[in-house]
Amino acid sequence: MTKVAVVFHSGYGHTVKQAEALANGAKGVLVAIDAEGNLTDEQWAILNDAHAIVFGSPTYMGSVSWQFKKFADASSKAWFTQQWKDKVFGGFTNSATMNGDKHSTLHYFFTLAMQHSGIWVGTGLMPSNAKSAKRDDVNYVGSSAGAMMTTPSDASADEVNSGDLETARLYGERIAKITSEFHKA
Repeated sequence: MTKVAVVFHSGYGHTVKQAEALANGAKGVLVAIDAEGNLTDEQWAILNDAHAIVFGSPTYMGSVSWQFKKFADASSKAWFTQQWKDKVFGGFTNSATMNGDKHSTLHYFFTLAMQHSGIWVGTGLMPSNAKSAKRDDVNYVGSSAGAMMTTPSDASADEVNSGDLETARLYGERIAKITSEFHKA
């Protein structure tokens, strides 16, 4: 059975909704980074045992949250022993504006995955870019590198966009499918 771990930090509850949608699509397990940027020993074990690891963080000031960065720095133990080598990786992020420099966050995830000698999976979703496109369409934000979500700063966590959540769910399905193909041998 394919094991997908979704490790994420959510500052205000929006990104956790995206993490849940992605984990639902991947039939994966959520690994929440706490408010101090820490994981338990049990959570580290889940990541070490997973076939795929998906990173998630809100985009703050053009990059990941400090809590996610603390987790990433702590992952150097796994890096040193190449414990995550050849795992499948992906990533997702949310910010308040349509652009919000979310791509910088995805690049951070991509670089972290490459440092761990991993294999990155993009969304595999066409952007919703026709004149007839609606904000609730899948991949309306238009990312190929990972799932992006836009939630206005004054919106509650219950007001995240349904199309963005469906994008995350479909991306999770793709990550699980590719991971199962990759780990057949």
